[in-house]
Amino acid sequence: MAKANKRLSIADLAAELGLSISTISRALNNAPDVSEATKAQVWTLADRLGYRPNSLAAALRRGRSNTLGVIVPHINGAFFPAVVHGIEEVASQAGFNVLICQSNEDEAQERKHVEALLKAQVDGVLVSMSNTTSHFEHFEKVRHQATPLVFFDRMPTALPNACGVVVDDYRGAYQLVEHLIRQGFQRIAHFAGPDTINTTADRHRAYRDALQAHGLRYDERLVVRLRDSSTAAGAAAMQALLDGPVRPDAVFSAYDFPAGGALQLLETRGLRVPQDVALAGFSNEPFTTMVRPQLTSVDQRGELMGKAAVQLFLQLLKRTEFFTGQRIVLKPQLIVRDSSLR
Repeated sequence: MAKANKRLSIADLAAELGLSISTISRALNNAPDVSEATKAQVWTLADRLGYRPNSLAAALRRGRSNTLGVIVPHINGAFFPAVVHGIEEVASQAGFNVLICQSNEDEAQERKHVEALLKAQVDGVLVSMSNTTSHFEHFEKVRHQATPLVFFDRMPTALPNACGVVVDDYRGAYQLVEHLIRQGFQRIAHFAGPDTINTTADRHRAYRDALQAHGLRYDERLVVRLRDSSTAAGAAAMQALLDGPVRPDAVFSAYDFPAGGALQLLETRGLRVPQDVALAGFSNEPFTTMVRPQLTSVDQRGELMGKAAVQLFLQLLKRTEFFTGQRIVLKPQLIVRDSSLR
């Protein structure tokens, strides 16, 4: 009998029943050349002893693990959980399990997760890059092993033929800034995210382009680089603008949470939103409808993005040649609320 603290193996079952290891293996895999009586005997013992198949070994044998690896930069807020929900729904329908890893916006951690997923023989990797990632050798390694690689939301601009699903950040941000201009705001500030990732770089570029298209000057004094996407960072950015040489009459934040922090800071300073300073964010986090005034934002279509990422993975899985770049671009939705309406 196998020891209680040892993981049971096929060899343990074989020794207990006096059968060969190959017979046990074929019985567990429902092979037609094994009698139903033997199969029943094997499964009864396996259930009684709590035997569980080694899924990694099985994956190595058949060349397929039916597992999809997913790496997200964080699970703060509602966006990435919504993406993961969409991923799991479509992956489950297609017969795949999902392994979820969190990089915590750290490139080194992201690299470790990629290595771990490849060692686990996942059938594909879905990833949204950390905002500190500047080297892409770990992603190249995934592709060189002929494992489908799909980016979502954040994807590298310097990786040739990268496949991914993104929302049209430029369009969403342009529409939002244009909305503020049409409301009559003239000194529109921007809480900017890092230009090293496609999402916030596109939002910053749209901000600049929308101002210039409507005859407003782009003023670096009205652009504050966020240290992160927290409410505290937004409050600090708002404080810097109020104490700066040019006081804005509106703020477009690259994320929602900093806009929420700005709202709190303005309240403590006795300033009204939107009468004194209008606010707008990006992502459509649930809290945007719980504050007063409710915050204008852009919906990123998180769940739809997750579903589309898995569907793209399934397309790549059917191919035998090297995976060439495919990009699915989702249409954003501008949601206008009281924080930006005059």
